Amino acid sequence: MKNYPAIGIRPIVDSRRMGIRDALEGKVAKMAESAGKLIEENVFYADGTPMKVVIFPGSIAGGEEAARCAAYFEERNVVATLSVTPSWCYPLETIDLNPVTIKAIWGFNGTERPGAVYLASALAAHNQMKRPCYSIYGRDVQDMEDDEIPGDVQEKILRFARCAAVVGQLKNKSYVGIGAVSMGIMGSFLDPLFYIQYLGMRPEWVDMTEILRRMDQGIYDEEEFQRALAWVKEKCKEGHDPNSDSRAHTRQQKDAEWEFVVKMTMIVKDIMQGNEKLAEKGFAEEALGKNALFAGFQGQRMWTDYKPNADFTEAILNSTFDWNGKRAPFVFATENDNLNGLAMVFGNLLTGKASGFSDVRCYWSPDAVERVTGWRPEGDAKDGFIHLINSGSTCLDATGKSLDANGNPVMKPWWEMTDRDIDACLQATDWCPAELCQFRGGGYSSHFKTDARMPLTMVRVNLVEGVGPVLQIAEGYSIVLPDEVHRKLDERTDPTWPTTWFVPRTTGTGAFQDVYSVMANWGANHGAFIHGHIGADLITLASMLRIPVAMHNVEEAKIFRPHAWGSFGTRDAEAADFAACREYGPLYR
Repeated sequence: MKNYPAIGIRPIVDSRRMGIRDALEGKVAKMAESAGKLIEENVFYADGTPMKVVIFPGSIAGGEEAARCAAYFEERNVVATLSVTPSWCYPLETIDLNPVTIKAIWGFNGTERPGAVYLASALAAHNQMKRPCYSIYGRDVQDMEDDEIPGDVQEKILRFARCAAVVGQLKNKSYVGIGAVSMGIMGSFLDPLFYIQYLGMRPEWVDMTEILRRMDQGIYDEEEFQRALAWVKEKCKEGHDPNSDSRAHTRQQKDAEWEFVVKMTMIVKDIMQGNEKLAEKGFAEEALGKNALFAGFQGQRMWTDYKPNADFTEAILNSTFDWNGKRAPFVFATENDNLNGLAMVFGNLLTGKASGFSDVRCYWSPDAVERVTGWRPEGDAKDGFIHLINSGSTCLDATGKSLDANGNPVMKPWWEMTDRDIDACLQATDWCPAELCQFRGGGYSSHFKTDARMPLTMVRVNLVEGVGPVLQIAEGYSIVLPDEVHRKLDERTDPTWPTTWFVPRTTGTGAFQDVYSVMANWGANHGAFIHGHIGADLITLASMLRIPVAMHNVEEAKIFRPHAWGSFGTRDAEAADFAACREYGPLYR
């Protein structure tokens, strides 16, 4: 049975009896129940399970009940607390003093027994004690008998809960780096202190030869392998071979490479999360897995000069389905870029959707596009666009072939994927034999284009000496180019890889002055992208983890950070975020 991280709800009331506390008990219980129901119906873990809500049975009016609540929550894996109150109470006697839990207070905006007054006083206590707390306060005054949660309050409760669920799911999990640093890419370097102190995660290393050992010694499920291989032969059509006839691999070699990459995919899954079938074969240690939330693979060049590349493995693991049907993505970073993998995990845990992994390859200006293709960009593309592409590792969900209830192209939470969606994504993808100058060991790269206009959020985590971790966010849209324009631009890079054309939403200032400025300010060669505009959630999540946001284009009204951040300055919110994160430091230090 999984021990899910829970959110605990703390009903707080005025301690005075003889008509005050008695009159408030029903109201505060209703607030707690309504908030819990809202969370359970709208927030989900990565496996699709609704978030666990633990409501303290009773109410808190003083230190004794606060201590009872803390003990109750400690037994139930509560990682975040939402205190709710309709009235004045005694702040220092009732607030959550746990130094690790993530905290929020919803103070009811009413006039009879003003919860907003308690909220303000409690926030002052939190700030003075260096315990960050999120403030939830409705814009409009409500009557005491009004039990509806206003829309603006709902938005903040859900944002807090979604992000707290992510923090809880990161804790005590592992990142498994298979191999070492790829081609000198600094994002491939695994910094253990960052994972331990900021995320509460365990970094682990596995040599790439472990995959070969398991293949050679039969440490995989043979029955699943035969079933997976049959699925691949039926569903994964081969694409264009870019190699000359004299260089191309024979049919026999290609068939052997298909078998190899299918086995590799299964083995990586087993390394990450274990497989009880291995224990039945006498491999009890391998059956346990590494408790990995996500992983990465070095590949280039030592592996890819010798063996088939991991493009198929990466693409299938990152997708919301495989030969077993729909399932949660196994986030797997190309070139062992764990920092980009972490950005993918943030998106996946917030949404339940697959995350894309791409090179942020180049900015195409309108003039350059016209020079090369004869077509002047228009519509969404009129100010240029960014080419997102990588060697076949992007999730197949990024084809844009899944449809919502209204027939709109989307990328779905994995539990909403249908057989039609899965077949459509597979039909839109072919698998091109690897270009053997780059990948001497062969393999197969997924090849498709994102064939839909969809809202996307680009994300990247960077480590900067003197600052620490920082997060970059760019909301925008995928765009569809005319077929001939797409072909001419795509073939200039690699026509066997998946492409997404991306236009960030520009603001006319700073890093979002224009599309070129977004490209110029991006912090690394890789970026993750997630369906939907989730920048506001990412900003809240980053504040929980004490990671400042160095670049974003989210509307100011949507930004939700701990109340104390305002005490570091309100005129320049970005500078205040950096100052607060620096002062509070890593969550688990």
